[in-house]
Amino acid sequence: MNPQRWNGWGYSDTSFAMNDDGEVQLQGSRYLFSGQTMPNLRTWMEGAVGLDINSQTPPQEFPSLPPAKGNDEFMTAVAGHCKRVSTSDNERLFHSHGHTAQEIYTLFRSNFTRVVDVVIWPGSHADVEAIVAAAVKLNVCLIPFGGGTSVTQALLCPKKEQRMIVSVDMHMMNAIKWINRENMTVCIEAGAVGKDIEEKLRRQGYVLGHEPDSAEFSTMGGWVATRASGMRKNKYGNIEDILVHVKMVTPLGTVQKNVQVPRISTGPDIHQMILGSEGTYGIITEVVTKLCYAPPTTRYGSIVFPNFESGVACLREVARQKCAPVSIRLVDNTQFQFGQALKPAENDWKVQAVDKVKKWYVTKLKGFDPEVMVAATLLFEGTKAEVQAQEKRVYAIAAQHGGLKGGEQNGIRGYFLTYMIAYLRDFGMGYNFIAESFETSVPYENVLSLCTTVKARMKEDAKNKGVSKELFVSCRVTQLYDAGACVYFYFGFMWDGLENPIQTFSEIEANARNEVLAMGGSLSHHHGVGKLRKGWMSETISPVGQLMLEGLKEKIDPTNVFANGNLIGPGDPL
Repeated sequence: MNPQRWNGWGYSDTSFAMNDDGEVQLQGSRYLFSGQTMPNLRTWMEGAVGLDINSQTPPQEFPSLPPAKGNDEFMTAVAGHCKRVSTSDNERLFHSHGHTAQEIYTLFRSNFTRVVDVVIWPGSHADVEAIVAAAVKLNVCLIPFGGGTSVTQALLCPKKEQRMIVSVDMHMMNAIKWINRENMTVCIEAGAVGKDIEEKLRRQGYVLGHEPDSAEFSTMGGWVATRASGMRKNKYGNIEDILVHVKMVTPLGTVQKNVQVPRISTGPDIHQMILGSEGTYGIITEVVTKLCYAPPTTRYGSIVFPNFESGVACLREVARQKCAPVSIRLVDNTQFQFGQALKPAENDWKVQAVDKVKKWYVTKLKGFDPEVMVAATLLFEGTKAEVQAQEKRVYAIAAQHGGLKGGEQNGIRGYFLTYMIAYLRDFGMGYNFIAESFETSVPYENVLSLCTTVKARMKEDAKNKGVSKELFVSCRVTQLYDAGACVYFYFGFMWDGLENPIQTFSEIEANARNEVLAMGGSLSHHHGVGKLRKGWMSETISPVGQLMLEGLKEKIDPTNVFANGNLIGPGDPL
């Protein structure tokens, strides 16, 4: 049985809910603060986003689905190459969407026009080759499926597709096939989930180090297909930095290099044609990546700054001196207050007393304004000596920019918030609050101006479109590079009184993206393109670059077996 919920993010046994005392509680037992109440969260949500706790609208019952299309000849051809086959409505729906706000709204309130007709689970590379060959021969559409965590509408089925649509779920191809300790490489099947990969490797003394926010559910194949990044990128790299070898089954056969070497100069790198291909050219089946030894010491930390400008300047200097910890993430004041609201109830009077002293020290003695101050969360990994040396260096840089140590617990809570964002988004959906995140990368010289301008544009846009309460928008600066950084935006609004919330939301999001591009930001840092962002592809990579992608598609997949419509082709919005 699938442990994930059909109408939202994450595990079906985990959610935020109001308890009998009118306080928000994290239900379940999987996470750090599961079972605990957040006594300040309700007040914060009512004030910051305008949530009316007395006006809940439960999600709809399971929606009606369009009847499944069949292709008996195909199903007979692949019968021996599937570990499992399902035509259940639950599986069909689960495999037909990702997690954009628009898709979650549809799950809560509406219906999808088109969903997959059948879900199949191959068990080997040879199975995938047979499935793709049968699809080519018998005119069937295939959509690869990993963790289902896409936030680019990449899994939405093309509305006008008349062929049978088959979701090829890779989860049963989840083995770590081998570890080469001499070369420090590992071969992992594409359906392996990030959390499981790390647990298995750590038992043998290694880490991959690739940890997207979705690591509980996303898969190795999905990381490659979307050109993913992770929270620990500063030390371990992005997916393209650790990739050594990859196999992908296309309609013309399997594509791969015949060597597994650290570098090769044989024309344009075919790995770059597979990375970020988003299921448009084929199905990734196995990946070889670099390995690292598991660090003996892990330590969290945090820094508070008097304002966002000081925090950005500190991060820039950390990057310049090339001493970034495994992870360093700076949140603006809005997100800082959000994090404070997520503090669980504390019954230990000693801890309460210490917190009060800390607050007095920061706000009264040091003069930090609670309405302006910001925070950075830190994660250090390495030997004890390495961690201590890095802490000393980073905190010294922070002090030069007015930063103060914020303590380990604030760092831990910052990472807890990362895993809770989507659960909180779904909680808000039940109260007519629609929200989402988007990300970009930007040169350092534009970080501050981009954050300020985009937030102002979105607030003004929402007001002009009739959003009755002020739009909630915040940002954080995350992965650091020599020449720039990744910036994440979170935004949402109450849709009360709006005739078409999805249209309003999509227009605000699109205008924000136009603003990002105008200010030198990228179309995406790591979420990919899907169908949500492909209207900007020609502007982003040039018309000639777009032709190159289209030419590859026409050559590799002339009958459009992989017809999900990502990256290229006409738009087919939700």
